[in-house]
Amino acid sequence: MLKIRQRDVSLAIALSLAFVGGFLDIYTYIARGKVFANTQTGNLVLLGKFATEGNVRKVVYYVVSILAFTLGIVLAKVVEHVYVQNNEFLWYHVTIGIEIALVLVVMWLPSGQKYDVLANILISFVCAIQVQSFRKVNGIGYSTAMFTGNVKNASERFCEYFLSKDKKALQDGMVYLALIISFVIGAAVGTIFTKMYKTKAVGVTSVLLFLVFLLLFYEDAAGKAC
Repeated sequence: MLKIRQRDVSLAIALSLAFVGGFLDIYTYIARGKVFANTQTGNLVLLGKFATEGNVRKVVYYVVSILAFTLGIVLAKVVEHVYVQNNEFLWYHVTIGIEIALVLVVMWLPSGQKYDVLANILISFVCAIQVQSFRKVNGIGYSTAMFTGNVKNASERFCEYFLSKDKKALQDGMVYLALIISFVIGAAVGTIFTKMYKTKAVGVTSVLLFLVFLLLFYEDAAGKAC
């Protein structure tokens, strides 16, 4: 029974983080200069474009964004290394706490080009921490921010099921589908809130991240009881 509950909590955490990923992506697009801060593929493409055009200001901006994402990955890895043996709390709690703090900073940054640049850099940092900290749900790999891989994995699992009738493949496919839907819902809700509350809308994600913070305690307790 506890195993089932732990799996349910793990899925709830993953769905919440996927929602946050969708919300943050549309938030930076609508309120912070039409930028998708979650994934760095577009930044790398635009870096190449502006480098060939000799636009130094844009090159510096995209280099800084990519470095912020890289530093987020490094920080999450360092936190994991330092706190992985801690019995008081999970290392994920540290990274979630950092995410909440940075999201609240972004919430109070006013609009305007220089502030939007800083906001996008901080959101990139937050997304990197989240991507590195939460990589598996119920035994399968996933991403909370970069969804091309999730779409690919969902397609692959459903195809496996139709070819082999493997129920595990169907279950995994449904998990990926739920994550994709949660991401889209996060983007939809993010659109509504961002149009209503502008730059302050990002504060909504801090509430969900705090919920994840609490759910992690229950997931850990359920896992230890198994």
